[in-house]
Amino acid sequence: MSRAERRAMIEREHPPLPISHQCRLLAVSRSAVYRTPAEVGEEDRAIMALIDRHYLARPYYGSRRMTAWLATQGYVVNRKRVRRLMQLMGLVAIYQRPNTSKAAVAHEIYPYLLGGIAIERVNQVWCSDVTPAFAGAGSTSRWPRASFTWWSSWTG
Repeated sequence: MSRAERRAMIEREHPPLPISHQCRLLAVSRSAVYRTPAEVGEEDRAIMALIDRHYLARPYYGSRRMTAWLATQGYVVNRKRVRRLMQLMGLVAIYQRPNTSKAAVAHEIYPYLLGGIAIERVNQVWCSDVTPAFAGAGSTSRWPRASFTWWSSWTG
């Protein structure tokens, strides 16, 4: 159901429920019920006609390029205004968006190594050969001797 249909369902004359409750139930803002939207002015209509005509020639222009083009035509307008007018007309720049969700063909898929491990307690250590707490004096470790002495100095 569209917003306009839900707004039309609100009963204003002698309502059984207050208007604020009706708005909450129909998910319509109260300001949309009490205040009618402003009409589009003549200057905006002229700018919209220019945007529409130019969009047919160059559909890849977004609000930034359209604002720059309008400035060359003598209409110095804000980019936010152009964006609002383009949204009002339903115009969107046509260009190729990035395909960030598609994996690259040459990308190697790595196996999930923690699939069979059960997490049973907080701060569970699952890879003890990397942790310096388990690097004893005679064990082979990736950690240098200096880090072991630093670790053992403040752990006990």
